[in-house]
Amino acid sequence: MTYNPPLRDWHGKTVWLVGASSGIGQATAHALHTRGARVVVSARNATALDAFVHSHTGAVALPLDAADPAAVAVAAQTVLAQGPVDLMLYCAGYYREMRATEFDLAEMLKHQQVNYTGALYLLDALLPAMRQRGAGHISLVGSVAGYRGLPKSLAYGPTKAALINLAETLYLDLQASGVGVSLVNPGFVETPLTAQNQFSMPALISPAQAAEEILAGWADGEFEIHFPKRFTRWMKTLRVLPYALYFPAIRKFTGL
Repeated sequence: MTYNPPLRDWHGKTVWLVGASSGIGQATAHALHTRGARVVVSARNATALDAFVHSHTGAVALPLDAADPAAVAVAAQTVLAQGPVDLMLYCAGYYREMRATEFDLAEMLKHQQVNYTGALYLLDALLPAMRQRGAGHISLVGSVAGYRGLPKSLAYGPTKAALINLAETLYLDLQASGVGVSLVNPGFVETPLTAQNQFSMPALISPAQAAEEILAGWADGEFEIHFPKRFTRWMKTLRVLPYALYFPAIRKFTGL
C-alpha cells in the first residue's frame, strides 16, 4: 500500500535534515545530494557541518540546537526565506543507557528535549507553511526501541515511543492536506550513539545502508520505513505478544 506520494526525483528539491552532523542524518544528506537535492544540514556540531558542505557543492550548513525553540524558529525562517521545504527529516538524537535502579531525572529530560521536544519545535516552525502550500513531507526518525519497553532504555525508549505515536497521528491528520508524513524506525546502525553499547548488536548495518533504506522507503511512498527487516520483523513480533509472554522473552534474550 502507498501511504504517501512517492518521492523519487530529488532534482531541485530542498531537504532540511536536522541532526545531520554524523550517522544516519549525514549519510542521508549525502545520498540526497548525489541525487540532485539541495540539502540543508543542521546540528550543533558546526565543524562537522562545514566539513560536509565543503565536500558537497551547493549544500548549506545551518548550525542549530534543536532543543532551543527560539533558535529553531530563526533557522526555519532562514530556510523558508530561500523557498519551500520539500522534506524535513528530524534525526537529531541523544542516547545514554539507563535502568530504573540508576534513575537520573536530568538525563531523562535531556532525552526528551533532544529526541522528542525538538521535533515539536520543528513542526511548529514548518507545518504552517507546508499546510498553506498543500505540499511537503515530514519524516521523523524513531527506533524499534520505541515499540515496547526494553532494559537499559528507560530514558531513550519512551522518547522514541512518543515519536512513533506522534508520526501516526500526524499522518491521520495531514493525509488529506497534501503534506506527507513518514516514520523511520531503524534497528542497530553503526553510529556514535550505538558505539557506546556494551552488548552485541544483531544485524548491525552502516549509516550508508540505512540511508539507502530510507530513500527506498520514500520512493515507495511508505509510512513506516523500518530496517534491516531481518531484525525489525522480529521486533514487530515481540510488539504484539501479551505481557505474559513478552516479559519472560525479553528477560531470556537480554539476560537481564
